[in-house]
Amino acid sequence: MRLPIIFSIDDDPQVLQAIQYDLRKQYRKKYRILSTSSAREALESLTELKKKGDEVALFLSDQRMPDMTGVEFLAQARKIFPNAKRALLTAYSDIDAAVRAINEVQLDYYIAKPWDPPEEKLYPVLDDLLGDWMSDYRPAFDGLKLVGYQFSPRSHDLKDFLAGNLFPYQWLDIESDPSAQQLLDLHGISREDLPAIILEDGSILKQPTMGDLGSKLGLQPKASQSLYDLAIIGAGPAGLAAAVYGGSEGLRTILVDKRAPGGQAGTSSRIENYLGFPNGLSGADLTRRAITQAQRFGVEFLAPQEVVAIKSQGQYKHIAMSDGSEIIARSILLSTGVSYHKLENESLDKFTGAGVYYGAATTEAYAFKDKPVYIVGGGNSAGQGAMYLSRTASEVFICVRRTDLVETMSQYLIDQIDQTPNITVLGCTEVVEALGNERMECLVLEDMNTKERRTVSAAGLFIFIGTKPFTDWIAMDIIKDARGFIATGRDLSRYADFKNVWKHDREPYLLETCSPGIFAAGDVRAGAMNRVASAVGEGAMAVSFVHKYLAEN
Repeated sequence: MRLPIIFSIDDDPQVLQAIQYDLRKQYRKKYRILSTSSAREALESLTELKKKGDEVALFLSDQRMPDMTGVEFLAQARKIFPNAKRALLTAYSDIDAAVRAINEVQLDYYIAKPWDPPEEKLYPVLDDLLGDWMSDYRPAFDGLKLVGYQFSPRSHDLKDFLAGNLFPYQWLDIESDPSAQQLLDLHGISREDLPAIILEDGSILKQPTMGDLGSKLGLQPKASQSLYDLAIIGAGPAGLAAAVYGGSEGLRTILVDKRAPGGQAGTSSRIENYLGFPNGLSGADLTRRAITQAQRFGVEFLAPQEVVAIKSQGQYKHIAMSDGSEIIARSILLSTGVSYHKLENESLDKFTGAGVYYGAATTEAYAFKDKPVYIVGGGNSAGQGAMYLSRTASEVFICVRRTDLVETMSQYLIDQIDQTPNITVLGCTEVVEALGNERMECLVLEDMNTKERRTVSAAGLFIFIGTKPFTDWIAMDIIKDARGFIATGRDLSRYADFKNVWKHDREPYLLETCSPGIFAAGDVRAGAMNRVASAVGEGAMAVSFVHKYLAEN
């Protein structure tokens, strides 16, 4: 396989020699290092590199060059290698130009000269950029391959699982991709065996379960220790933050999730209001960074593994798994998050996974290239999904029960939607029926004011409505509100059952449930803010209360 390229450009021979030396010293084993003193020469070579099938991972360009500025070069290079990361080498006087370039050419970073020592001022930045690029890099014909039917619920579930767990894979639709049938013939797989997965080592999984696939890919479904200080159930932003802080502060910490890390936030195509990322980041990027950080601190991560029950016995909490195994911990954090409400409609149920999807915009967007799609929901997740789908779909229609999006969506997303020509907001509109044979083909829409109905062509329907907490499985006396969200802290005193179950002299800690040592954080908690940043904050804060609880026990 060809090594991806790091391409540096600087018209100063001494600077070019220095950057070339530092790049080769750190990255030559994983990347080809190319450099030139001429931006125009670099542009001329990019087309030939593209023809040969080479891939550029990173452009590192000086801003002040005689034939064109670094920003101008990066703008042209982006047209040829749009996925490459872009960094600008700047003098102090060029910082304003670098900041403008964040919007003009989607600049990923600017690095001030001099960058000495590179171990502090260069390599950490480039490591981060290259790590992001590598997480999205799809080498041709290498790695895991998934073959199936596009409008098959089982194929969709496998795609969603692989994407959620950040495993690169190649999707091959048996009905539209000739290479899919060639692959089946090569491995002796029949269409009745689909969906099927061909792994890098040549082994084959036919119609695999999530557990089978996770085990084959090296995910850990079993705990390795007999006792943990903290068990976190649910690996959304709150759970991931708690894992990072728990692990970094020396707690024996285990994180359990039944599908994949990231939760709902992990499926977001673009989070643009998260502190510290002016150019935004995807939910997958945030998840990858967080899980790597947690594992670096020794946190154990079990997936796919489903918790079916918890019970408290003195100082120990027993956590029962769906496979019959058990984890024992001294404290628990419930961060199971929420799911999208299902629309109570038999016709939609019929096509779930075959044209109708709950979330999953990033997983299925390419399947609807040049086709019309509809979205139900007016929150930020719906807006992010609409923006992502608008890149591939011919038209995107957002159906909301209100007249517009003002009361339910962040203004920055509303502005983006208004400026996107192939997105239309359909106010006071409800989806009442889905029509089709083996997959959804049309939708029946109703005007909520006039009750007039019309049938429209629709290749896909993506639903982002409401939030239902994952708490049905909790059988012990954990107090919840009327909608199933977990009550914590001072709010517990409002419930009649509180004094019957809380038998301690102290008040519950802020994020503690009515069962001492069991905490809740993130969207699953009653009164939560339903924002990624607040969930991260609650997860981190929960660990401080865990410390207090463990100290008194």
